[in-house]
Amino acid sequence: MPELPEVETICRGIAPLIVGLNIAEIIVREPRLRVLIPAGLSASLQGRTVLAVSRRAKYLLIHFSGDCTLLIHLGMSGTLRFLAEPLPFECHDHAEIIFNQGGRLRFRDPRRFGAILLAYGDPLTHPALAGLGPEPLSDEFTAEYLYLRSRKKTVTIKFFLMEQKTVVGVGNIYVSEALHAAGIAPWRQAGKISRRRYALLVKEVRAVLLRAIAAGGTTLRDFQGATGKPGYFSQELLAYGRAGEPCRKCGGEIQSMRIGGRSSFYCAVCQS
Repeated sequence: MPELPEVETICRGIAPLIVGLNIAEIIVREPRLRVLIPAGLSASLQGRTVLAVSRRAKYLLIHFSGDCTLLIHLGMSGTLRFLAEPLPFECHDHAEIIFNQGGRLRFRDPRRFGAILLAYGDPLTHPALAGLGPEPLSDEFTAEYLYLRSRKKTVTIKFFLMEQKTVVGVGNIYVSEALHAAGIAPWRQAGKISRRRYALLVKEVRAVLLRAIAAGGTTLRDFQGATGKPGYFSQELLAYGRAGEPCRKCGGEIQSMRIGGRSSFYCAVCQS
């Protein structure tokens, strides 16, 4: 699944290509995604100018003139690519935004777990975004915040960090990496972790996300950036997907276990 660094990579890649352009039309080939694409989407946005592109959690936000915003979620395996020239549609190409000045954004989603939503006014009040936790790279994401929120929580620290009401966008890959870097076992109860260890965890969450963003995201399955280039952070992963391989910190063996239905990777020597 594209996580925060992948979505941020696409956001940064798309913004300079489409800001200032206006929409000629939107082609919807398959509206039945996780949430039905709004009927009349093309008519609602036709002629509007792209003012900015931003990200909230794992949603891409394309802000248009007329105080409306397109919210795009890539689901499990979706991509959003900028095409300078039209190419033949393929099976899983479900929607395309065409600009008057040339170029187009094509949304591809083999599993159809993604979403394309339209919001008017403040997009952060849309039901998909309201109630989400802080951004992990923001000033609101602190050790004190995590410590206070986690008191009396008996869920695992991994599950706690992956709850979108705790912090947004930190999915399975980067939680595994941050916990490994911080030396915290993924099965530890969130409510039993100290302020000191939360301070280290916050630092490592930020560090791993920033490194992944700088590298262009993680190459998993078919992740590609806005222009079709793959990410390269997978070359630097210390824990995720490395079961049976030596830990790059201590030489012990990276192990895996299922937590909350998801594969978790850890070093039994480094993490406790």
